[in-house]
Amino acid sequence: MGKFVFRKVCVLLLLVFALNPGGRTAFATEGGGGAYPNGAEDFMSGAVPPPGTYFINYFTHYSADRLNDNSGKNLVPGFRLNVTADVLRLIHVTDKQILGGFWGVHLFLPIMNVDVKVPGAGEDSKTGLGDIIIDPFVLSWHGKNWHAATGLDIYIPTGSYDKLDMANTGRNYWTFEPIIAGTYICNSGYELSAKLMYDFNTENNATDYQSGQEFHLDYALGKKIGNFTFGGAGYFYQQVTEDEIKGAAVTGNKGSVLALGPALKYDYKNMSFSLKYLFETETYNRPQGDNLWFKFIYAF
Repeated sequence: MGKFVFRKVCVLLLLVFALNPGGRTAFATEGGGGAYPNGAEDFMSGAVPPPGTYFINYFTHYSADRLNDNSGKNLVPGFRLNVTADVLRLIHVTDKQILGGFWGVHLFLPIMNVDVKVPGAGEDSKTGLGDIIIDPFVLSWHGKNWHAATGLDIYIPTGSYDKLDMANTGRNYWTFEPIIAGTYICNSGYELSAKLMYDFNTENNATDYQSGQEFHLDYALGKKIGNFTFGGAGYFYQQVTEDEIKGAAVTGNKGSVLALGPALKYDYKNMSFSLKYLFETETYNRPQGDNLWFKFIYAF
């Protein structure tokens, strides 16, 4: 959940596109994307900050020029997808404890631009508010060398959506996402962090399409030297259950992807800055591209 957890939501990268009106494609989940912007968290992802109020800004740009099928082959030559998002996150951690963990709440407000081009189908672009994320129940624990957190992020369908558009800033359905995150830091300064999520999606009532359940993991491994942390980060995504159209299963289109890349973090007084560039590989039934992430954290 990030040391400044996103959760996602941050989010904000609510990546939505469709290959044909109504979004009924042969790709994982409706439109081939998911509610959570994979890769949002990295170093200290299990370390929710101590009691207080914090502001986090996530900026991300995702670019893809492949739309892979079930064999990992590019099915649509000339395909292009660009998503740019700026996500504002407020988190407040109280001094009240439940089960020994500090209770907190957070809110994500994503502003995004989605631009998609599909040869033979056209090109579309849209800018606006994405799907807002809230979590009224974040719990966090802290030890000498470890941190842990859990919560339930709720994605509210506030973004713009039209089933006839290829580009949308919202998904037009609710997502409920339980989260478990942890960070372990050795005395020598080496760090291992991970954030595990599992998504339950409701039905899109504009298309009668229900995306399958999804598992995903953000991870980071680094070494702290002074105020800097150097290392690598990435994510793993796997769709777990089949999509459904009007209650009938859509088989053979579960998506998956693995991403990794270099990451850097710098701490300064009551602020933190992090930068990473992630490359996707082993991608099936969804777009394949690269992610640029910049995150700023401010403690009031």
